[in-house]
Amino acid sequence: MFARIRHLVDRKGSNKASNRLLVRIRALLRSNEFYLIPLALVIGTLAGAVVTLMAEIAQIAHVLIFGIPVDVRLSANAVVSPWAALAAPALGGLALGIMEWSRRRLKISVAVDPIEANALRGGSLSMRDSIVVSSQTLISNGCGASVGLEAGYTQIGSGIASLLGRFLNLRRNDLRLIVGCGAAAAIAAAFGAPITGAFYACELIVGVYSVGSAAPILAASLAGALTAQYLGGAPYSLEVPRVEAVGLEQYLALVGLALVTSGVGIAVMRSSTVFERMFAWLPVWIRPVFGGLIVGAFAILTPQVLAAGHGAMVLDLHHDMTIALIAMIIALKLTACLVSLASGFRGGLFFASLFVGSLIGKFFAAVLLLVSPNFAIDPLVAMLTGMATLGVAIVGGPLTMSFLVLEMTRNVDVTAVVLAGCIVTSICVRFMFGHSFSTWRLHLRGETIRSANDVGWLRNLTVERMMRGDVGKVPSTTTIAATRREFVLGSRPGIVVVNNADEYVGLVMLPDLFSSDLDTIADDIQVVELARYTDIVLLPEMNVKSAMAVFDEAEAEMLAVVESADSRKVVGFLNESFARRRYVEEIDKATRGVLGALS
Repeated sequence: MFARIRHLVDRKGSNKASNRLLVRIRALLRSNEFYLIPLALVIGTLAGAVVTLMAEIAQIAHVLIFGIPVDVRLSANAVVSPWAALAAPALGGLALGIMEWSRRRLKISVAVDPIEANALRGGSLSMRDSIVVSSQTLISNGCGASVGLEAGYTQIGSGIASLLGRFLNLRRNDLRLIVGCGAAAAIAAAFGAPITGAFYACELIVGVYSVGSAAPILAASLAGALTAQYLGGAPYSLEVPRVEAVGLEQYLALVGLALVTSGVGIAVMRSSTVFERMFAWLPVWIRPVFGGLIVGAFAILTPQVLAAGHGAMVLDLHHDMTIALIAMIIALKLTACLVSLASGFRGGLFFASLFVGSLIGKFFAAVLLLVSPNFAIDPLVAMLTGMATLGVAIVGGPLTMSFLVLEMTRNVDVTAVVLAGCIVTSICVRFMFGHSFSTWRLHLRGETIRSANDVGWLRNLTVERMMRGDVGKVPSTTTIAATRREFVLGSRPGIVVVNNADEYVGLVMLPDLFSSDLDTIADDIQVVELARYTDIVLLPEMNVKSAMAVFDEAEAEMLAVVESADSRKVVGFLNESFARRRYVEEIDKATRGVLGALS
C-alpha cells in the first residue's frame, strides 16, 4: 500500500518536472529565433530519414512488381512486362479509388498541403492527413503511376514539423517557419542539395526570404541532406558530366528555349482541367483504374513514362536520341502525368517537370542543329536550361531551380544562363497565367492564393470580428428634432435609420443631424431625408480587405452591417478608421519576420 502511494507521488513529481521542462523549452523558443535552430536540426534529421525510407519502399515495390534489377530505376529499363505495366497501375489505382470513395462517404475534408497550410492556416497541418497523403503518394509511385514522390516527401516533412511546432506551442510566424524547415529538409534530402532545399522553402513554402528564417531553414536542409547521404544517398541525385563554359552567343537561343518551356508549362496547367473533366463522368473509385490502364499502355511503348522519371533522365543525359523519339517521350510523359493526376493518383510534378524540361532542351538543341550548324548550342546546357525553366513554369521558384543546377554542375557560367532563363520563364508565366501548378490546383478548388505568403489572417479578420454591436437605431418616420433629443452630439459617429420592419433604410451621420441649417425645420423634417448610403452596407463574413474596398468606393467614414445578403436587419456598424487601423496592424504583424524580428 505504502509502496503504491510512493509510486504515485513519484510519478506525479516526475510529471510536474516534465511539464516545467516543457514550459521552459517553449519559453526559450518564443524568446529568440536562435533557439529554433536546434529544433530545425531535429526536424531535418527526421525528414531526411523518412525521405530515405519512402524512397527505399518505392524502389522495393518496383523491383517486386515489375521484376526489374534492384540497382536499376523503373523508368530506366528498356522494356517492362506488358502485364505488369497494365495490371500494377490499375490495381494501385483501385486501392486509391476506394480510399477516395471512403473519404467522401465519411465526409472527411480534403488534406491540406504545406503551401495552403502556410498561406491560410498559419502553418497548421494535420499529421494524420500528412501520413495519408504520403501513403497515397507512395502507392501511386510504387505501382508505376507517372508521378513523383516529392509531394509525399514535403507533405510528411512539413507534417512532422507542424506537429512538433504545435506541441511546443510556437507562435504563428515561427510555426510557418518550422513548416518551411520540414519541406526544405525533404527536398534537400531528395536531391542531395541543401541550398536548393533552403530556397525551395523560402520561395514556395514560407513565401519570403528573411534574415530571421535563413539559419533555421538552412540548418534543416543540411541536416536532411546529410541524413539521407548517410542512410544511402539522395534518391533523386543526378550526376551531370562536366559542362563547358557558355558563350554569350548562346544566351539568346537559351532565352528562346525559356519562352518555349513557358508555353509548355502553361499548356500543361491549362490542360489539367480538361483531363479532369474527361474522368469526371466515371464513379470516383474507378477513375484511377482507367488512368492506370492508360499509363500502363504508354509504358508498353516506353517505360520512361513510369514513376517520376529519375532513371530515364539519367539515361537520356548520356545518350544520343532521334528528334522523333524525344518528341514521342515528351508527349507520352506529359500525357501520362496529367492522366495520373486527373484520374486520382497522388504525387508531384517536381521531378517530372525536370525530366520533361531536359527532353525539351535536348529537342530544342537538336532542332537548332538541324536548321543550321551556326545555331548549334551545347545539348547538355540546353537540357539543364530546359529542366530548370520548365520546373519554374510548373512548380515555381526561379532561384530554387537555378541553385539546383549549380549544385548539380558546380559551374557558375552555366548557372548564370540558367538563372536568366528562369527569370524570363517566371515573368512570362506570371504575366500570362499567374499561377504555379500547386496554386493553380488550389485555384480550381475556389482558393485565390498565388503563393505561400501568409494571407490566412486576412480571411480571419472579418467584419463580424471588427464591428460594434451597440447600434443606434431610429425609425424612418422620426423627426430630426426628436432624433436630436435621443442622441447627443459626439456620442457616436452616426445612427441607422430603419423602417417599420426593422430593416435598414440608410445611415445618418451625427454632424449632418446637428447641422445649424436644420434648426428652423427640425420639427417638420423626418430624419430619413438625411439618410445616406441607402444601398451600401457591409456583410459579417466580409474580410477586412473587402470591407476597405467598400469604404473606399463609398467614400464613407462609417457603414452599417446587415445580417446577410438576403436580410436587411442591422446587426452592427463599422468605422473606416478602426478597420484601417486593424488592417495595418495585421499587415505589420504578418510581415514583422521579414527582417528577423520574429514576434
